[in-house]
Amino acid sequence: MTERKLRCAIYTRKSTEEGLEQNFNSLDAQRDACEAYITSQKSEGWVMLREHYDDGGYTGGNMDRPGLQRLLQDIRDGLVDVIVVYKIDRLSRSLVDFSNLVALFDAQQVTFVSVTQAFNTTTSMGRLTLNILLSFAQFERELAGERVRDKIAASRQRGIWMGGTPPLGYDVRDRKLVPNPTEAALVQEIFSRFASTPSMATLHRDLRARGVTSKAWTTTLKGRPREGTPISKGLLYKMLNNPVYLGLAVYKGQSFPGEHEAIIDTDRWERVQAHLKKGQALAKGAKAERLTRAPTLLRGLLFSEQGRAFTPSYTIKGQKHYRYYVNTDAIKQGASGCEVRRMPAGELEMTVSEQVRGILKSPELVAEAVRAVRQQRPEIEEAEAIQSLTAIDTVWEMLFPAEQSQVVRTLIERITIRLDGLEM
Repeated sequence: MTERKLRCAIYTRKSTEEGLEQNFNSLDAQRDACEAYITSQKSEGWVMLREHYDDGGYTGGNMDRPGLQRLLQDIRDGLVDVIVVYKIDRLSRSLVDFSNLVALFDAQQVTFVSVTQAFNTTTSMGRLTLNILLSFAQFERELAGERVRDKIAASRQRGIWMGGTPPLGYDVRDRKLVPNPTEAALVQEIFSRFASTPSMATLHRDLRARGVTSKAWTTTLKGRPREGTPISKGLLYKMLNNPVYLGLAVYKGQSFPGEHEAIIDTDRWERVQAHLKKGQALAKGAKAERLTRAPTLLRGLLFSEQGRAFTPSYTIKGQKHYRYYVNTDAIKQGASGCEVRRMPAGELEMTVSEQVRGILKSPELVAEAVRAVRQQRPEIEEAEAIQSLTAIDTVWEMLFPAEQSQVVRTLIERITIRLDGLEM
C-alpha cells in the first residue's frame, strides 16, 4: 500500500522590515525551524513544498499580505495539505481573521501546525488551545497599539515632532523640526501678503507663476526623495491654518508648546485667521444666496387649498442642503397657520416631472406633434418623428432646469396641494 504524501507549506512573517536585508534574518530563522519540524515528520509522509510564502514588513492584524494571499489561493486549488508556521501569531493576530482561516482550512481538509505550540486543529482540544492562544495574541496586539497611541499622545503634549511630511519652512534633523532659511522666508512672505491683501486667488496665481512647490524632502528611514508639487489653493489654506508655524504641536485638536522654533509671529497669525474666518463666512453666505436664486421647477405654481402660495426654501444640516416648498402662511403665522406647512422639493418636483413626461408621451399629443413636424419638415419620416417624440425621458434629462421650468409652465397653470394629494 502506497503511503499518502502530505504536502507541507511553510508560512513566515515579520511585522517590520528592520533586519530583512541581512543574509540570515528572522524569516530565514522561522523557515529553518519549520523545515526541521517537517523533516522530523518524514515518517508520517510529510513533504515540504518548494514554494516560499513569506511576508516581510507586514502586520498580522489583517489579511492584506501578498504571501498569505498566494498561500490561500494554493489551498483553494488543492495544492496544500499542511500549513506549518513557527508560531501561531505569524499567521494572524486577529481572532476574526483566524476564525475565517480555520473555516477555509476545514473546508479544504488542510491541517494547521505551529512548531513552537504543538496542537492539531482537527481535534476539539486543539481548537480550544488555538482559540486561547489567538485570544492572547490579539490582546497583545491591541495592548501594543494602545501603548503606541499613548506614547504618541505623550510625545505630542511635550511638543515632540512625531514624523510624517515636514511642513514647508522646516527640515527634520535628529527627529526635530529646524527652520529652513529659504523656505521660512517664503512662508513669512505668504502670511504677510495674505494678512495685508487677503486674496487667495491672487496669491495662488503669483506663487504658481514663480514655480513655488510644496515641500520637497527625503524620508529619514529609507532615504527616499519626495518631490514637491506645484502649489495649490488647498495647500495654501492648510499652511495658513497650521499652528506649527507658531511653534506649536497639535494633537487631536489641542495645541501644545513645540520643541521647534516659530516662523510666524502672533500678530501676523491672528490677522490671517481673521481674514480666513471672514472669507469662510462670505463663502457660506454666497452659497446660500446661490441656493436661494437657483431655478426651482415649481416656483409660482404651488398653492394651498386656501389659496396661499408655496415659496422655495432650504435648510443646511452639516454639509448637506435640503430644499423645500414652504407655505407662506407657515412663514407668517407659524406651523399652526396651515394644514400643509412644507413639502420636500425633490420628491414634489419628481412627481410633477413624471406627470409632465406622461402628458408629452400621450398618443393624442404625439400625433398632433407629428403632424406639425411633417408640415414644417416634410423630409422627416413619420416613424422617425414618432421615435424622437416618444423619447421624451432622455430629452428631459438633457434640458437645463430653466428649460424644464418653461415646459412645465406651458402645460400647467396651477398645482393645489391637499392633505390627500396634488391637483394639477
